[in-house]
Amino acid sequence: MSSTPIMASKASVVQKEEASLQISGVTKKTEQGSLLDISHECYLHDFQKTTQSSCMAQITDSICKEMPGAEYVSLLNDYVESEFFLIDGDSLLISYAREITLQHGQNLHFFYLVERFLLDLTTKGAKYIIIFLKDAEYFYLGIPDLLSLRTALIIHLRKNTEAVIHTEFKSCLDPSWQSFLKDNNPYFLIISDEGLNELQTHFLHIFIIQTLSKRINVVLISGQKSDAVRVYGYHIHSLYRHQLFFQKREGKVKHYYEALIKYLKEANTKICISLSGCPSLNALTAKVHTQLIKFQEKIDLRYVVCIITCSLVLEMHKQVSESQNTSTKLSNENSALTLEEAIDLIKMYCLCVVFLHHLPLSQRAQVRVVDVCWKKETLKFIRQHKLCEFYVLQHLTSETSWNMDFSTLPDLSDNLLWKNIAFYYESEKGQEFDLDLGSTIHGDFELLWKHIAALSETCNVGPSFPLRRTSSHFLEQQPCLHNEAFPKPGLIPMMNVIVDEFAGDILRKIPFLKSDDPVITSLKKQKDFDELKHWHSGRPLSDDYDRVRSEGATKDAWVLRSQQKLQTFLRFYGQSLEGNLSKTIVTHPETSKKAYTDSKKTNKYQKTKAEIIIEENQKRKRAEEEKKEEHRWGTLSTSVERKIKEDVVSGMKYLEEFLKKCQSESVKCRAEMTALNVCFGLWKEHCKAEGKTDKNLNIAVELMRRIHSLITNYDDQDLLKENDFHQIWKCLWSLGFDNLAGSLKYIKVSEDEKKEVKKKHSKCAVGVGSSRFQLQFMGHYLIREERKDPDPRVQHFIPDTWQRELLDVVDNNESAIIVAPTSSGKTYASYYCMEKILRDGNDGVLVYVAPTKALVNQVWATVYNRFNKVLPPGLTISGVFTRDYRHDALNCQILVTVPQCLEILLLSPHRQEWAKKIRYVIFDEVHCLGGEIGAEVWEHLLVMIRCPFLALSATISNPNHLAEWLQSVKRYWQHTEAAMSKNPGTSATCKKGAKEKKSATVQNTSYKVRLVVYGERYNDLEKHICSFRDDDIIIHHYHPYAALTVNHLERYGFPSDLSLSPREAVILYDTMVEARRNWPRAKELDPEEFFKDKMVITKADARHYEKQLKEELEFWIKCGNIQEANHVLMLLKPPPTCSEVEMMRNFPEFVEKLRQMGKLPALFFIFNIKRVEALAEAVCSSLEMKQSIVQTQSSEKERLAKKGQKIEKALRDLSDDIKLTPKDDKIFIWEAELDSIKKYLEKISEIPPDCTYANEQAIDHQSLMKIFDRAKRVRKYEILKKLALRGIGYHHTSVEQKGRQMVEMLFRKGFIQVVTATGTLALGVNMPCKSVVFLQNSVYLDALNYRQMSGRAGRRGHDFLGHVFFYDIPLPKIQKLIKSNVPELRGQFPLSVSLILRLMLLASKADDKEDAKAKVLSVFKHSLLSFKQPRIQEILKLYFLFSLQFLVKEGYVDRDGNTTGFSGLVTHLHYHEPSNIVLVEFLVKGLFHKLCQPTKITGKTKVFSQDVMEKMVLILAHLFGRRYLPAAVVNSEKKFYQSKVFMEDLPEDFAAALHEYNCKIEENFAQFLLIASSLADMHQEYQLPFSKIDFSSKNQPESQLAAHIMSCDTGRKAVSPFVCLSGNTDLDLLHAGTVNSVILRTIGITASDIPVLHSKMYDNQGRIMPLNSYVLDFYKHGSLVAMEQDNAINEGEAYNLLKDFCLTLQVISVSLSELCDNEDDDVVQAFEQLSCSYREKLNKV
Repeated sequence: MSSTPIMASKASVVQKEEASLQISGVTKKTEQGSLLDISHECYLHDFQKTTQSSCMAQITDSICKEMPGAEYVSLLNDYVESEFFLIDGDSLLISYAREITLQHGQNLHFFYLVERFLLDLTTKGAKYIIIFLKDAEYFYLGIPDLLSLRTALIIHLRKNTEAVIHTEFKSCLDPSWQSFLKDNNPYFLIISDEGLNELQTHFLHIFIIQTLSKRINVVLISGQKSDAVRVYGYHIHSLYRHQLFFQKREGKVKHYYEALIKYLKEANTKICISLSGCPSLNALTAKVHTQLIKFQEKIDLRYVVCIITCSLVLEMHKQVSESQNTSTKLSNENSALTLEEAIDLIKMYCLCVVFLHHLPLSQRAQVRVVDVCWKKETLKFIRQHKLCEFYVLQHLTSETSWNMDFSTLPDLSDNLLWKNIAFYYESEKGQEFDLDLGSTIHGDFELLWKHIAALSETCNVGPSFPLRRTSSHFLEQQPCLHNEAFPKPGLIPMMNVIVDEFAGDILRKIPFLKSDDPVITSLKKQKDFDELKHWHSGRPLSDDYDRVRSEGATKDAWVLRSQQKLQTFLRFYGQSLEGNLSKTIVTHPETSKKAYTDSKKTNKYQKTKAEIIIEENQKRKRAEEEKKEEHRWGTLSTSVERKIKEDVVSGMKYLEEFLKKCQSESVKCRAEMTALNVCFGLWKEHCKAEGKTDKNLNIAVELMRRIHSLITNYDDQDLLKENDFHQIWKCLWSLGFDNLAGSLKYIKVSEDEKKEVKKKHSKCAVGVGSSRFQLQFMGHYLIREERKDPDPRVQHFIPDTWQRELLDVVDNNESAIIVAPTSSGKTYASYYCMEKILRDGNDGVLVYVAPTKALVNQVWATVYNRFNKVLPPGLTISGVFTRDYRHDALNCQILVTVPQCLEILLLSPHRQEWAKKIRYVIFDEVHCLGGEIGAEVWEHLLVMIRCPFLALSATISNPNHLAEWLQSVKRYWQHTEAAMSKNPGTSATCKKGAKEKKSATVQNTSYKVRLVVYGERYNDLEKHICSFRDDDIIIHHYHPYAALTVNHLERYGFPSDLSLSPREAVILYDTMVEARRNWPRAKELDPEEFFKDKMVITKADARHYEKQLKEELEFWIKCGNIQEANHVLMLLKPPPTCSEVEMMRNFPEFVEKLRQMGKLPALFFIFNIKRVEALAEAVCSSLEMKQSIVQTQSSEKERLAKKGQKIEKALRDLSDDIKLTPKDDKIFIWEAELDSIKKYLEKISEIPPDCTYANEQAIDHQSLMKIFDRAKRVRKYEILKKLALRGIGYHHTSVEQKGRQMVEMLFRKGFIQVVTATGTLALGVNMPCKSVVFLQNSVYLDALNYRQMSGRAGRRGHDFLGHVFFYDIPLPKIQKLIKSNVPELRGQFPLSVSLILRLMLLASKADDKEDAKAKVLSVFKHSLLSFKQPRIQEILKLYFLFSLQFLVKEGYVDRDGNTTGFSGLVTHLHYHEPSNIVLVEFLVKGLFHKLCQPTKITGKTKVFSQDVMEKMVLILAHLFGRRYLPAAVVNSEKKFYQSKVFMEDLPEDFAAALHEYNCKIEENFAQFLLIASSLADMHQEYQLPFSKIDFSSKNQPESQLAAHIMSCDTGRKAVSPFVCLSGNTDLDLLHAGTVNSVILRTIGITASDIPVLHSKMYDNQGRIMPLNSYVLDFYKHGSLVAMEQDNAINEGEAYNLLKDFCLTLQVISVSLSELCDNEDDDVVQAFEQLSCSYREKLNKV
């Protein structure tokens, strides 16, 4: 037996990374290097030299220039039917063939990787089609391995999975492909930007640019990442310039492409013939076909492919050998295998296939990794073999009649197993070591060889045994790679109650280290850390709260003046939100609830004398008020009549305002009757002019509205007299509603009178039935079922029943999840809750949590405006706390904050006394619990708070699951607080001497969580799509059901929140009648029949009618009338839209059209900051141009202005002349002329009404100037002001807060009518409007954002109908948006090392240890991700333990769980894990001390050179400014003007320290993954992920040889058995870069959960992804323009990123100055200098 070493594992990651950088095509630093034939490379080179490819160079350059601007975004948003997209199959192939953990020839491992990728997409809701273009095949004929693999992949996906595969398209230039794109309109294409060689890269680049030109976005397959919830990738948005670019070069591209394919066909034919020896490829194909016919009987697919392939390759090899021997005498160096050697090699291959057939994956996963590789001549023969295999597989695809099992297709061959067999027979087998094959293996091998011998017509292959007849070696030694040792498993013992209570149940399953273990004896001894005082100097330390900028108590005059200005502004801002609703609160516990419950009691009691007197006084007052109201109406009635006659719509609004304020029902009835008579008169006059003008049904609608109101509101009160009913009858009879007229009471009309009225008003009939008229023309005015009984608990409005339920929740101190549409009134419960807290006493605190600073400021202003209360000195009603500002945060009763800041307070060990004052927490927009960033913080807050809460949202699709989870949290707190109350001493571990304050009221404890779901919008929303035709913008109504398909209805039913307006219900009925002529229920569901003679159809009636139509349509589908149902949906679909350029060029005309239609104010949503600003400015420019045409020419204005200036100068000169008398005639004349010029200039400078969208009457000049004055220091203020004066604004995150508030206030006031915006207005900002317009298709426009944004349309109290316009949005996208559900809240991975450290800090240093322990355990035990998922909970426990182990080893926590050392700095920077821990590593190692050497010392001040500052910025940018670019950007020839763009590497010593940190963290978490592997579902782990093909056969035949070859049973516990086939072991878990590829997939852990900071990031093709150097670039040049020009970051976005970096610098600087003993320390002063200088540079812009 040979002593050749057997490798225990693959290469270390360092070696793997080095190898990955040398990838060429599909090859790595292994034997794969010879896969690409040299002759093929020569052919490629020849083509490059002979073909003019300047066009191709332009395409490549264009694509490379797009790379820096590619957005790294979440690709899959939460759709019921996800955003449909395409995947280029060849990109998938070459991407995973290059996977670093994959060894060449390991087919099953390759299929596992591909399926894992597809399963990840599918489980996250993706809907996709995989495309394999026919021409792409030509790029692999020189690489038969990949050619065969590609064909097998296509067959496998088609036969074994449910994936949709298309292979019929020749190329991306094929007309059929263009038609496919047009019909299906995919949102994006996932594709690689680099191929196996330059020509395939060109092929892919043509595919990319053609896709972009078709308005389809592109996502790069390289750089994609995935976590538990989302998939991220680089997204390139299709723009109009891509269309122009491709159109200009389309002819040249086609010419180049045709030449390329022609060349490849010729070159590949030569290569294949040289390998096969066949005179033509057709001959080889014919042989395959002939042999396949012989295998019609049932036989394993592996065996079929093996038999035919082996017989063919032996014949081919014989022919090739003979032809070469006759033509030339080959040297020994280049000799090929002899026929006998080839037969031996094929026999070993056949044995390998038999092993694959019989051995389970569990045994094969133990295969040895031998340090040998195939020889060159062997590899050439293997290529011949793979070519034959390709033709066999290709023929299988055409044999549709075969009923064969394709489940073994992914496992046709195993190169490592083949090498092991060859290695055994070459180096190990001997007389003393001869292993038995086993009878089963022996028998199958003989069967295979028998078939091969029978099929080999010209080649004598000999008997099956002996297996080897030659002594030649097929293998050669390859360098042995260094092995690594897996760290010794074991935990450091800890004595801590948190550890015991949370993870004690699994501790006994994990080994512990002994006390004398080096890991324990070498633990770092650090000083105890407490947030209160420095460990040495004793000086106070600040926490995260203290470090936020505050303007607290001060005597500074400037600060006091600023605070006064702020208070004035808050009142003003609050009034812009709600008007003047200020209310003074008087502390009186439980008043409201008692008063309300007392009012419900009906028990009688004797009235006191005082009560009788009060009642009499109230009656007298009501009588006096009645007289006043009558007098008021007598004064106003004439003006009301006049206004209605001038304009019926605005006149009716004027009347409605009076009716709202009027308290007398009789006066209101008289007013409505007056309006009825006026409207009837107008209608009669209007109808007399019939024929001259079309009938304006608005008058008839208003007439019918008055009838509705009179019948509904005053009939029951007997306020309508007989004459009134007679007048109503006359109106109805004239309108043609005879059925309704006859149903009125008190009506006794003779037939003669009826005829006379009918004759007199014959032209007044509207021409449709009464029911259809009400639904179709006044649907949005239909009366809502609103309660009329006031609730004493609230003022200013009468709450609906569901809103009263919310008030009951607050009164009972319960918790509630409230899911209701936008603008439905759910926020009122919040303000009632605030009022209750203020009323109950001065100690209670309510916290309002909002997701954004914009919403925080809005709520703060509302609270400030709404409530007044006299409080003791030092207390305030409201306060605010955000990351960069706080005001009265801890001394207020209502704190408005963002989630991260409340978390800071709750996790602060010394803020517990404040936290105990919290009586209620309100979570606004709680669906952020499922967001991308910060979602886990919402989760932490919900489980940590002990008080009741209200959680508000308009968009949660699984509220029951959320309510169930939160109820389980409340049960925990009920149990915990009961235990704490039994032992009150444990909870009283407060500071010594501290006295417990008693609350003003004792709050009744309730642990109930109610779910309140209200689905009805007050206002209907109608959708419209826009197109451009004949130089005009055409607007089509979009029926919501046009978005549906029969397939969708069969699978999902109608979306829960998809409703119709009454008009749309009538349209649906009419369409159903048209689609099905013999519809049995047509008459029954006709509106006139359904509602019969209903005088007043209410909104509820219309909703019931809609429900009936829905059920009927569903019934059609269930009963098989699918064709008719489909016809209905098709008839509802609108015409297609037009091209992007026409739409965007005519955007100003579209805005003007909305104005003419009366659809302003409007919000225009677009997801690109640059275009948001550009479109707003385009509308403004259009208005200016229009004004310049209608007004005096600018030259005339300039002439008059100059003349005026001359006169002013002359007057000044004259005033200086002492000789001139005051009464000189010149002065009077010039002053008069100057005054005339000024007035004329003022007049001609005024903006004409049709040249502005500003509503001058909406706001007075003084208020307007006040708003402008506050924003005057905002960047781009002049532009914002100029736009605002035209009634236009823009709104996005990059506009400073004061600028956004200016736009918000002016829009709410009604001054601004047009606002373009990004998603900044989606999250709760109060900006209701009449219309919402979506201007751009984007990856950000998903179901959630659509509902949030469209919900802004239709202002309750202003509009009865909201409008949503889709402008330049593809129809398929509109369909997805309308029919898709909002996302389910599933939870994120909740833990991190920094969070665990913060929780341990709270538990160990808290003033109240029991309270802290309860909160910490609640966070650990109640993850939403692990709710009802015990396996995930076990994984979280293990993650906690190993994270804690790391903290103990690094000296942040001691073995008792107390925080030590630099814990404070790590927790202060918890936003930036793992950079916060790495920074401390750099500090502890003294690297910054080595770097920060001062160049000048003045007293105690030290100055550091610019070079030192820049190096510090470079290092900190690597930690806190990481923004990766796609790898392909490195190849871009784009010229950079000011920025370097690509970040330099870390200095060597810092890079070494980072590597050391990564090794420690990887070692620690590798142990975690190893132990967590016991929780994997091994049944699933032995299945291919997507196809579910099982490889866990338990029938394991006895075979000594198999047992010998597969004897590595250690070190393969925690990695997938599929990846073990490539020799991967548990050691690969030591490297975060390979964890995602090798880990057992059912554990549910990804590399993103391991806090590693990569010094270099590689994409999945092994290319380095550079970091964007924007942080350092800005420090050097200080230009935001360069950020956009060079770094491809929008100016505003760059400003926000740099501001965050600046805040981080400040935190580091303050922390170091507090933690360091020596205030003069070089590092402390260097960071202080850097923080100041960076802030100064940022302030300048």
